[in-house]
Amino acid sequence: MPGTQKKILGEERRELILQWLKTESKPMTGSELSKRTNVSRQVIVQDISLLKAKNEPIIATSQGYIYIQNPSQTTVHQRIIACQHTPEDAEKELLLLVDHGVLVKDVTVEHPVYGELTASVMIQTRKEVETFIEKIQETNATYLSQLTDGIHLHTIEADTIKKLNAACLALEAEGYLVSNE
Repeated sequence: MPGTQKKILGEERRELILQWLKTESKPMTGSELSKRTNVSRQVIVQDISLLKAKNEPIIATSQGYIYIQNPSQTTVHQRIIACQHTPEDAEKELLLLVDHGVLVKDVTVEHPVYGELTASVMIQTRKEVETFIEKIQETNATYLSQLTDGIHLHTIEADTIKKLNAACLALEAEGYLVSNE
């Protein structure tokens, strides 16, 4: 048919996806990849799974797919924190963290049936918080923490321990940080 774009098939498509993810500085959505290759989003999900099975360091975030490049020379400090709050406070919690220069890598809950459930979020800016909250609202999705009365873990990262400490103090001041006591 004139005017229709040809599907990019199999291995060639996965190589293109890999190339795009490696060179893109921002996350790429499944929809964007599906448009570029003229296949369904489900085919892209399968392609990403096949690439991950080949040990390609691709992660799915709330903003799209990211290829994790070789770690840079900068020192990264990481901490796992326990938090508890209502769904209405999720945005405030995330903003407190990113405003202190912290990357929120993931969220983990302990589910009574499935065990530990972890979702990659990779949020580091106010814009990414805004996009994440909009997606939750648009899709009517629930936060993982709603499965556990608001209790959840975050893996957070920053280039200094001072930033991690300041972020934790801010969470504690709001009553979001679960203490060891």
